Amino acid sequence: MGLTERVWDAFANTIKLNDKVDRLSTTVAKQQSHIEDLNARVIRLEAALEFALGAQRSRRLPKPPR
Repeated sequence: MGLTERVWDAFANTIKLNDKVDRLSTTVAKQQSHIEDLNARVIRLEAALEFALGAQRSRRLPKPPR
């Protein structure tokens, strides 16, 4: 293998690596968006649970004084 072929292979591998990094970056951005969406959904569920538990506590009648 000559010097030119080795240089050309290194150049081709660099281009392939750059393409893989670009695809990985896109995948990471999509995953980050998905995680943020799930985080927002969990926050809404926590709020609904707190609201439901608070409403459940307030429905009870106070104990009569003795």
